[in-house]
This record gives sequence, C-alpha cells and structure tokens, in this order.
Amino acid sequence: MSSHHHQHHDHHYHKVDVAQAGQTLLVGIVLNVLFVIVELVMGWRYHSLGLLSDAGHNVGDVFSLVMALFAFRMARVQPSKHYTYGYRKSTVLVSLLNAIVLLVAVGAIVVESIRKLQSPHPVDGEAVSWTAALGIVVNGITAYMLMNTGRGDLNMRGAFLHMAADTLVSVGVLLSGIAIMLWNVTIIDPIISLVIAGVILVSTWRLLVDSLRLSMDGVPCDIDIDHVTHTIEQIDGVVELHHLHIWAMSTTQNALTAHVVINNVENMESIKFRIKQELAVRGIAHATIEVEVGKPCCEHECSCRD
Repeated sequence: MSSHHHQHHDHHYHKVDVAQAGQTLLVGIVLNVLFVIVELVMGWRYHSLGLLSDAGHNVGDVFSLVMALFAFRMARVQPSKHYTYGYRKSTVLVSLLNAIVLLVAVGAIVVESIRKLQSPHPVDGEAVSWTAALGIVVNGITAYMLMNTGRGDLNMRGAFLHMAADTLVSVGVLLSGIAIMLWNVTIIDPIISLVIAGVILVSTWRLLVDSLRLSMDGVPCDIDIDHVTHTIEQIDGVVELHHLHIWAMSTTQNALTAHVVINNVENMESIKFRIKQELAVRGIAHATIEVEVGKPCCEHECSCRD
C-alpha cells in the first residue's frame, strides 16, 4: 500500500517539474540569448557600462536557465547500482553553482563601476533607454513564466530570482538612460550599476544559504522539524520518536528516516501508513520508518544520542 503511495508522489513531482518547467526554461533561454546579443551590440556601440554590465549579468541568467534545465534532465535519470537515488542531488549542486555565478557577476559589475566612476565616458541615453525597455519586456515575461511554473523548487526559484533581479536592473538602466537624455549626467550610469549589484547580492544571498544547506544534507528550509516530530507523536499508537533525519534528495524531493516506538505490534502497518500519509502532505515523499515496540526510549538498553 505504502509503495503505491511512493510511486504516486514521485510521478506527481516529476510531472509538475519536468514537462512544464522544461518548456518554460527553453523559452526563457531563447528570449534571453537574443536579448544579450542586442545588449552587447548596443552597449559596445554606445559605450554604456549599464548595458554591458546588464548583458554580462544576463549571460549569467542564460547560464542559470541552462543549468536549471540540465538539472531537471539529470533528475530524471534512473537510479543505478552506483547511484541508487539517480542524479537527483545534481539539482542541489546546480542551484549552489548558480548562486556562485551570480556572486561572481556582482563582483565584476562592482569593479567595472568603480573604474567607470573614476573616468566617466559619454553615453547615448536614447539607445540605452530603448534597449533597457526591451529588457524589461524580455525579463518580465520570463520571470512571470518561471513564477507560475516552479513554486517549491530551489532551481526554479534561482532562475526566477535571476529574472526578477534583471527586470529591476532593466528598470534601473531605463531610468539612467532617461536621466542621461534629459540632463546629460553620465555619472548615473555606473551608479545605477552599483545599485543593481546590491540588488542582485541581496537576492542571491538567500539562494546561496539555502543551496549550501541542502548540499550539506540540512533540513530544507520549508520544513519545520519540530512540527514534523509533533505530528508523528500525535498519531494513535505512537509512543515515541527518535533518530529523526530529514534531508533533500533533490530541490523538489525530501526524504526522512526515523525510529518510531509503538505500543502494539499488530497496528504496525496502519501506523506506518498514517505516518507516511502525514509526511506526504508536508512535502516528504520518501520516508523510511523503523518501528520498535515497547516503552519510551532512553532507558539503559536504548541509546538516544543521535
């Protein structure tokens, strides 16, 4: 009964992620590659650091979308003798890599902006504004699609963060373009770039922390371990719970192992089924429950050090 439960959940996860997410990511990749080309050409031609730094950041975005797509493909690889979970964990590593790429992009923008502040160049405000307006459309569309596709997934959240930050960036560049057109204040170009770097840094930090936590097999941030413990202990027939471990198998799938002490061996299967049902509702589809019968633990024969 519970194995059927397992399969159902796996299927549910994959159906949501891979089919729709794959299409969304592909559309995003194509749109953004075209936009990066436009930005590079315009930025180089009109000496706009705002456009060039944005293009550099957009290359990071394309990379992030490609990596997210790659991670979804890897997550579908069947388990083997050497990788009994398949390559699901690669989704976590990709989100970590994504965060690092974003941080490197921030560093590059900051260095270039400081250089530009020391020796400003003339900038064509109109060209900058038009390109940035196009960016708002491209990034906005991609961000919107990602927001609707991958709610609980760290990779999709990473890709969405990239695109949302980019939409903000494009708004910033548009404003600087208008300011240059109206008042000819070229210094606004590198200043906007620094503000952009700050925005990206803030949104990336959370992604970095979450990705590190999952790659270290930490408890996923959307799961409250005390709440899980309380839920299991409230189930009829459960005397006590110990050796509880919760970790992420991928950016969408969580696993749990636990020792559960129950009061009656005859109810073992029904108690296990109830526990797995409760866990599935809380986003934990893979639960391995070891059942013991008896009194509460932490007497002489039972070690609860874990």
